[in-house]
Amino acid sequence: MSNGAKIAIGGVVAAVILIPFIGFWWLLLILVGVPAVGYLMLDPAQRRRLRRVGRKEIGR
Repeated sequence: MSNGAKIAIGGVVAAVILIPFIGFWWLLLILVGVPAVGYLMLDPAQRRRLRRVGRKEIGR
């Protein structure tokens, strides 16, 4: 199983567990916001490297 699939499954499991406790909109904000903030915290060189690695994975 690829890393992307593992992350997607983990996100679905987290969503199913958290919806009854915090509600749909807060859950959506957390699931989208946390990775976005993590990406924005990277410096420009790290972002370029991350994009380059992502493109290489697509071409495999």
